[in-house]
Amino acid sequence: MNILESFITLWVVIDPIGTIPVFIAVTTGMNAATRRSTAFTATFVSIGVLLFFLILGQLLIDALGISLLSFQVAGGIVLFLFALTMIFGEPKQETDLNTKELDEERPKQDRPSPAIFPLAVPSLASPGAMLAIVLLTDNNEFSILSQAVTAMVMVAVLLAAFVAMLMAEPIIRLIGNSGAAIISRVMGMILASVAADAVLTAILEILRTGSV
Repeated sequence: MNILESFITLWVVIDPIGTIPVFIAVTTGMNAATRRSTAFTATFVSIGVLLFFLILGQLLIDALGISLLSFQVAGGIVLFLFALTMIFGEPKQETDLNTKELDEERPKQDRPSPAIFPLAVPSLASPGAMLAIVLLTDNNEFSILSQAVTAMVMVAVLLAAFVAMLMAEPIIRLIGNSGAAIISRVMGMILASVAADAVLTAILEILRTGSV
């Protein structure tokens, strides 16, 4: 997989633009310094989570005795289902506004930091992103250099998300909630195609080799 394909896949599953309404929802009432701190923490944590899966994801799979082709099929299916939620589900901002309303009913000491939940996980380091990063750094298919490049692409996408969060208010005023929802659904279509390709590629490889 080339750099452009890796970039598109990671951009779609991380969805920096779709995170903007989430950021606005969970940082309402914060001052500018706290907003910047929240954006930085969310980006830093999500980089750590995805690097963990990049480095140890396949080792965990091997330790459990799971074939990477089987994981690729399962990952492709999960990515496809994730894409369906992007296409047909509620926009991110609506979901997280509802989450925020529920959080307001709980004592403050019981609330997780908004930088951790929902911004870092599951908005940036989503289940789809975790699965995608494992598939994009298959030790049997990609060299250490290629995996390092993928890691840099991942960090670049997350830094783009960080910049997007810093520019959240002017961007959302420009495209509006409807514009963000449209972009999220278009990305969902792209992700569905990527997921279908991953499943078909794995199935064809299983048929070619005769083993899982």
